Amino acid sequence: MISFVVPAYNEELLLGATLRGLHAAAQTLGESYEIIVVDDASTDRTVAVAEEHGARVVQVACRQIAAARNAGGRAAQGDFLIFVDADTRVNPPVVRAALEAMRNGAVGGGCNFEFDGRVPLWARLLIFPSRWLYWVARLASGAFLFCTRQAFDAAGGFNAELYAAEEAAMSRALRRQGRFVVLRESVVTSGRKLRAYSAGEILGLLSRLALTGGQGVRKREGLDIWYGARREDPERS
Repeated sequence: MISFVVPAYNEELLLGATLRGLHAAAQTLGESYEIIVVDDASTDRTVAVAEEHGARVVQVACRQIAAARNAGGRAAQGDFLIFVDADTRVNPPVVRAALEAMRNGAVGGGCNFEFDGRVPLWARLLIFPSRWLYWVARLASGAFLFCTRQAFDAAGGFNAELYAAEEAAMSRALRRQGRFVVLRESVVTSGRKLRAYSAGEILGLLSRLALTGGQGVRKREGLDIWYGARREDPERS
């Protein structure tokens, strides 16, 4: 069985489309599945939307993406775990490819990713090298990471000391367990952060994280792109 794990905080606007995509993909492939939404102290209708779309809700109050992913992974009943961000739309080909990879011996992996809507020019110029880096370094993006239950347990789950970049750390942990693949298939994730924050804000944050050698992702402060209050998409305003 597939267990889709979706961490969510105040995602009432985008969560419904994400869950509909997961249902459609699994049903198209004829696979047994469950959807777990890990609600991390939302104050909007995230829980209601999850329940309306047939998801099982696990509630935590961590305000930490890694811990939310781990809570969903622990609650999952499937042998195949697929972690999907709440603002990401999957499709049957990428789910099929992930399952085939695991059934053929891969312990886990990720996939290509695209952003929806209008993407600023500065961001478009960074997308190609970012995809290339993920591919060459064999890293999964947070939008879509999959692994077997056995590999998840052996890796100890996501590193709960990290408030960001936990997907990169998990990719490395899974590679220590066996073959890790990055699929050519793509998911579509929200480009709202690229629209809500300026080039200076995002590039400044990435520069600071690079200079701190990873210590900057071990605390929530300063990680407003992931944890700040600016969550509305300017395209929806």
